[in-house]
Amino acid sequence: MKTGLFAGEPGAAQAAAPIVQLVDDHVVDEAAQLLRARAFAEPLLSGQALDTGEDALAHADGVASILQGIGAAPSMRAAAYLVYAGDFLNKPEEVVAKAFGASHASLVANTRKLVQIQRAAREAQVGEDQRALQTERVRKMLLAFSRDLRVVLLRLASRLQTLRYFAAARRECPRLLAAESMQVFAPLANRLGIWQIKWELEDLSFRFLQPEQYRSVARLLDEKRVEREHHVEAFRRRLESELRGHDLDVEVQGRPKHLYSIWKKMQGKSLDFARVFDIRAMRVIVPSVPDCYAVLSRVHELYRAVPGEFDDYIARPKPNGYQSLHTVVLDEDDRAVEVQIRTRAMHEHAEHGVAAHWAYKEAGVKGYAGVSAGADFDAQVAEARKAVLRQLLAWERDFVEQGDAAKPAGEAVFDDRIYVFTPNAAVVELPAGATPIDFAYAVHTDLGHRCRGAKIDGAMVPLNTPLQSGQTVDVTTVKEGGPSMDWLNAELGYLRSSRSKSKVRSWFNALALADTIARGREAVEKLLQREGKTAIKLDDLATRLGFRNADALFEVVGKDEFSLRHIEQLLRPAEPAPTPDELIAKKVSRPEGEAPKGGVLVVGVESLLTTLARCCRPAPPDPIGGYVTRGKGVAIHRGDCSNFREMASRSPERVIAVAWGAPRGDKSALYPVDVMVEAADRQGLLRDISEVFAKEKMNVTGVKTQTLRDGQGGTAWMTFTVEVADSARLAQVLAIVSRVPGVRAARRK
Repeated sequence: MKTGLFAGEPGAAQAAAPIVQLVDDHVVDEAAQLLRARAFAEPLLSGQALDTGEDALAHADGVASILQGIGAAPSMRAAAYLVYAGDFLNKPEEVVAKAFGASHASLVANTRKLVQIQRAAREAQVGEDQRALQTERVRKMLLAFSRDLRVVLLRLASRLQTLRYFAAARRECPRLLAAESMQVFAPLANRLGIWQIKWELEDLSFRFLQPEQYRSVARLLDEKRVEREHHVEAFRRRLESELRGHDLDVEVQGRPKHLYSIWKKMQGKSLDFARVFDIRAMRVIVPSVPDCYAVLSRVHELYRAVPGEFDDYIARPKPNGYQSLHTVVLDEDDRAVEVQIRTRAMHEHAEHGVAAHWAYKEAGVKGYAGVSAGADFDAQVAEARKAVLRQLLAWERDFVEQGDAAKPAGEAVFDDRIYVFTPNAAVVELPAGATPIDFAYAVHTDLGHRCRGAKIDGAMVPLNTPLQSGQTVDVTTVKEGGPSMDWLNAELGYLRSSRSKSKVRSWFNALALADTIARGREAVEKLLQREGKTAIKLDDLATRLGFRNADALFEVVGKDEFSLRHIEQLLRPAEPAPTPDELIAKKVSRPEGEAPKGGVLVVGVESLLTTLARCCRPAPPDPIGGYVTRGKGVAIHRGDCSNFREMASRSPERVIAVAWGAPRGDKSALYPVDVMVEAADRQGLLRDISEVFAKEKMNVTGVKTQTLRDGQGGTAWMTFTVEVADSARLAQVLAIVSRVPGVRAARRK
């Protein structure tokens, strides 16, 4: 069975008074065009069935009938046939443009694309938790594609026709279709004020979604129907007679009762069926606004009004432009009757909404239905378009979260985002201008990292191609790999989404972190080998050192932010505090007044053996402290040394006061100091830095270098061991090193 374009879509609405059309040559032409369009579509649609089971031609007839009921011009009804016929043509836009003009071709193209998108969204394989999101995106897509009211009306009429088909055929309507009708199409019809379509969409959706509740309300209405209709007709005749007897030109009608409205009012206000006042309802139509208030006054004279049940929607219209006076009165038997009072113009707007004053403007043609031909025709059309756009924007504001700013009326709707599909027809929302890479990251981060190519609607495209709403995107990936640094180059246009950019940056940050961790792991494992402790578990070691896991330890070691001395001290047994005899045994003889060999005096004790700690390499005039070791005398540390602070906190009794002594003879003592240099790697870098130390007469006794390669050449870390007599002099030399091209930082370790 060949599937029609509007598969699963609705159609015909209850006919209402059509908009008065101009009787001129143009109207005759439009009527002829309607007949020609049906004749064109009939051989294409005959015998074809939509995937709902509807006959395609019967569905198109129903849609055209609904459009006639809300006052659409014959050219609009002709477009309904052409839209359906387009699904059975090889190049529908080209064929329709040649036979019926560019305006109809544009309408066919936009409506067909929107229908395909909505159908695909319903058929997408998503979980129940994603259904609400999918419905929300369908609503947004409907707005994004509906800048021409003709598209909106075609969609509303099509949806209603399909719901009517399921009701007439007594077939079960797909739940997703009924839910979408209730959640998307009925609110849209309400916002546009097209009540006839709105009420019927709600009642039919209610029938399919909640059949038990629907039948319950229907039974309540049927049980009282004969009696109620007798009283309503008697009330109508008396009211009309009374009003005309006071020289009021009125038309009094009974108002239709809508099951969903009744049920919703019963649920929302916790009312019994008998307390729903609009089950008995009248509609009074008069020529002018003053007549509305005159009728209201007379109604309240004739009948007792129900307190709190009066609404003046003439002075304060509803957001969609609806105007009317509503009141509830009690008849002779104290039964509540709702009375609505409005002018003929208000009635037309209430039934047809913005469709009542929409001009279906074709290129270069004047004199459309509902709009007089004349010099101000274009201005009338512009105002009608603005009115519709304001309602569409207001409908969007009904759904968005508090604080979302809608664009001013007159601007294009949703220019800031697009909606595309995965190959499985799931809807993906993206910022306008998004690329296939943005799409891949929106679906899954890993898909974005491994993205290497893309197809749009089956055609291969570059990865920086901007996407458009309605396209199906299929990305090509590799099994392993990551993003390119070029993706972050704004001039190349690979990424538009801030989320995608953040994901790419995070990947490169994680890569750098992995290199740092690997460097730290290597250093720790080498230390464990030297200490003969390779059997120790790395996570246990990290926990004993105060880290959550081994990687956290490797990270700080790799960044040179944690000394391996901490690990050495943890692995070696604690040294007992030296006895006084041991301290005396460490004394060495020296001439009186001469400073120790290390240039350090131990306060209060003569001639103790001292050694300079290699972890911090102190040099005058650094503040220093002494720590009594076992067998190696007093270790001299810088006052800010983290190792010294930790040992002092564990064994404060071993800390001893020390000070720098006077140099021996005329020679100044030299002290080894470690210097860290970070620079952008380049050829000749080590030579240039070494020349600075040579010119400053600073002896270099050791150098260690390490380079991390990346997309920009690499980063070099160098550790120089230099001999200094005064650390203050070292600061001056490091300032000169910092000015070497490529050097980013130079500091004492």
